[in-house]
Amino acid sequence: MSAPDDDPDLSRVLDALDDADCRAFLRALDEPMTANELSEACDVPLSTTYRKLESLTEATLVAEETEVRPDGRHRSRYRADFDAIEVAFDDERELTVEIDRPPRGPSERLADIWSEVQRET
Repeated sequence: MSAPDDDPDLSRVLDALDDADCRAFLRALDEPMTANELSEACDVPLSTTYRKLESLTEATLVAEETEVRPDGRHRSRYRADFDAIEVAFDDERELTVEIDRPPRGPSERLADIWSEVQRET
């Protein structure tokens, strides 16, 4: 299940999953896609696509990767960042969410580091 330092916010996850556009994006993300590609694939305006991707990223359901291109014009690609989501009541009858994450290879970890550097600069 999700790592302890990666506990998802229940409210954000449920809000994202309650949104029809967000669910459409999650269905479309069989492979990493740009915002433009997602916008076209799901027939959602680009401005709305960016807002929905931000919501999905904050909910830790989508990860943003930076595609480094030789011409220096890097672009963001988005990928689904879960294998399964479980919403349940715990022993104290509190609602919880756990997210199964796919194994992270070296290229994904490097992409995460690069994306974090981009956000901080």
